[in-house]
Amino acid sequence: MAVAALTVQNGPMSDKAITLTFLLIACAAGMCLWFMTAAILPDLVAELGLSTSRQSALSSAVQAGFVVGALGIAISGLADRVDPRWLFTLAAFGSAATNALLLVVDLGGNTAVALRFLTGMLMAGVYPVGMKIAVGWGTTDRGLLVGALVGALTFGKSIPYGLAWLGGADWRSTIAIASAVAALGAGLALFTKLGPEHRKAPGFQPAAMWLAVTDRNIRSAYLGYLGHMWELYVFWAWIGLAATASYTLAGTSDPVGLGKLTAFLAIGAGAPICVWAGRRADRFGKAEVARAAMIASGVLAVATAISFGGPPAITMALIILWGMAVIPDSAQFSALVADHAPAEWAGSLLTLQTALGFLLTIITVELAPWVADTFGWPALLAVLALGPAFGAWTIGPLLRRNQASAR
Repeated sequence: MAVAALTVQNGPMSDKAITLTFLLIACAAGMCLWFMTAAILPDLVAELGLSTSRQSALSSAVQAGFVVGALGIAISGLADRVDPRWLFTLAAFGSAATNALLLVVDLGGNTAVALRFLTGMLMAGVYPVGMKIAVGWGTTDRGLLVGALVGALTFGKSIPYGLAWLGGADWRSTIAIASAVAALGAGLALFTKLGPEHRKAPGFQPAAMWLAVTDRNIRSAYLGYLGHMWELYVFWAWIGLAATASYTLAGTSDPVGLGKLTAFLAIGAGAPICVWAGRRADRFGKAEVARAAMIASGVLAVATAISFGGPPAITMALIILWGMAVIPDSAQFSALVADHAPAEWAGSLLTLQTALGFLLTIITVELAPWVADTFGWPALLAVLALGPAFGAWTIGPLLRRNQASAR
């Protein structure tokens, strides 16, 4: 959809359209490793008897690694000082290799957790760096550009759930195929070009990071993004198990299989919505679209909690709708940062934004199963609505700025 829009605007397969095509495929492939262990978790538990703490460690290690990698890139300004295409490619190939090593280690041991940490650290060179490439191709259609990129990574994160559903209990084939997909997609970044708005930073200037605090517009986008991240990765990491628990309570014949399918559809459904929302954001305002998405996401979180254990068709429909609403605001928060940041430091500020967001997810993803075990899945799902409520409130300054400009 996004590529078609750019082709219409710029002629048959312009450099912009070609770059976006390769970049979207590369991002989807590079990010397909994120929920690798979450997707196959029921099978790992059945075969290896993993404890709850070990399950959480395998998932939160990715977030922790991403934070370390992203902070390193942001503080060093690496994404703004080197060719981002090479940084993207090397990081994606590295993450494919560390993921493949899961096939030869004990997934119940510390080595597996360390490999998941390294995979997350390397993926910090994929998503934020991909945004740096994308925002260099325009300003007036930046909502669409970043929306398409976030849509691609959203689809990529649904891939392991789809592979796990197709592979059944054979979790080893899921790991192998996903590693191959990431490796094959990584090289596509080298076929992209840098756009006319791309700027290379003149040198290492850590003080540029203070714009995240001192610039009111960037600060507002950061805070809204944190509210969004409170909810997003708990949903993506644990919605398969939550759905399975709900279907088990409802007496479904194959709750595990249906839970995997629900997670795949729910996460994947967010991808086209990101593109659609991006086009609306360029027309009606990025902050307005982000707030609408957060309101919808919070309402659906509560609705899903209420439906827990009820008719599977209703719960499944609500989860899929929630998956559609939970992600499109992410792209717009990133686009807002790019809009208000100096072009030569957009990559660093975008990377810092994602680092802070994922730092929060280390806590939320780790605590989620404990909350579910202690208070029940419905309580956890309802608590997730607090994040979008906070984000919808903190985005106020950006909304008021847009309204003042319109007047």
